[in-house]
Amino acid sequence: MRSWRRCLDAAGVRGETARADFSAAERYLQRREFAGWGGARIVAPPESQPHTIAALALARYTDHLCDRGLVGERTHRFEEWAAHVGRALDTGTSGHRLLRAYLHSASLLNLSRTWIDSYIAGTRIDLEFPGFAREADYQRYVDAVSLPSVMLCMGAVPRLVSEQGFTSSCRLLADGAQRTDILTDLFEDLREGRLGLPVSDLDRHGVTRADLTDGLDTSEVRALISATASSARASLVEAERILGEVPPDHRPSFRFLIGVFLNRLDDVRARGPAVIRRPYHDRPLACLRLLVRSRRAGASTNRTPITRDRTTRQ
Repeated sequence: MRSWRRCLDAAGVRGETARADFSAAERYLQRREFAGWGGARIVAPPESQPHTIAALALARYTDHLCDRGLVGERTHRFEEWAAHVGRALDTGTSGHRLLRAYLHSASLLNLSRTWIDSYIAGTRIDLEFPGFAREADYQRYVDAVSLPSVMLCMGAVPRLVSEQGFTSSCRLLADGAQRTDILTDLFEDLREGRLGLPVSDLDRHGVTRADLTDGLDTSEVRALISATASSARASLVEAERILGEVPPDHRPSFRFLIGVFLNRLDDVRARGPAVIRRPYHDRPLACLRLLVRSRRAGASTNRTPITRDRTTRQ
C-alpha cells in the first residue's frame, strides 16, 4: 500500500488545505466504512484513491445523517445538509472538510453534477422509507437511490466502453449490492419498523412481517432469504462484466467490491433466519483474504473463485 502522501501526489492534489481535506476524508472513511476504506487504499490505483475516498466519505456521511434520530430530526438535518451541498456545488466552496474534498475532486476531474444531484434527491426517499409493495417499486428505488450512489463514487474510474454501457453495468452492481444490504440490515431495520423486502416476495413465500419481526425459523422464511440472496447473486455475477469495461489497474478494486457482497451473501445463506435475530457484521479475515486474492488476480477479467455459490462458510 502506497503512502497517502504519494497517493495525493499521484492524484494531482496540491496545496496544504486540499491535502488536509482529503486526509480528513480518508480518516473518516477508515472509521466509518473500514471495508470500503481498505478496498480503496489497498487495491485501487494510487492516482484514483484520494478521489474515490472523497466520494465514498461524502456518501457515507450523507447516509449517516438519514439514519440517526426521529423522522422529523432526520428530515431537518438532511434538508440543511442538502441546501449546503447545493450552495457548495454552485460556488465551489464549503466550510465542511468532507464536502470540500469532493469539490477538489470535482474540479480536478471536471466531474458533472448529474450524479451527486441525483444522489441527494434520491436520498430523501430514505427519510421516510415507505417500503416496497412490489418488485417494480424496489427497482425504481435502485434507479433513484442505489445507482446514483454507486455512480457518485465512480468519478475517478476511466471507462473503456460508452458511458451508457458502463452505467448499465453499474446498475447491475447497484441492484445486487442493494439487495444484499437489505438482507444484512434485516435485524436492525425490522427493529426500527422498516422492511426492505418487497411485500410481494413475502406473499409469494407465505411469510408475514410478524414472522420476520419475531425471528421465526421456518421453511418459508428460509426460502424467502435464499431466493433474495439468489437474486442478488445473479445481478452481481452479471455485473462482473464491468471488469472488462475499466482499465487493468482498476480491475482489482472492482473484483474486491463485488467480492465483498458475494461473501456477505455466502454468510447470509449459511446463517439463514439468524440474520433476523442478530446484527450482521463482516468477517475481517474474509475481507483480508479477499483483498489478497483481488490483488493477485490483477488485470484479469476472469471470474474468481469468490463467485461460487457456497451455502456454507469456508
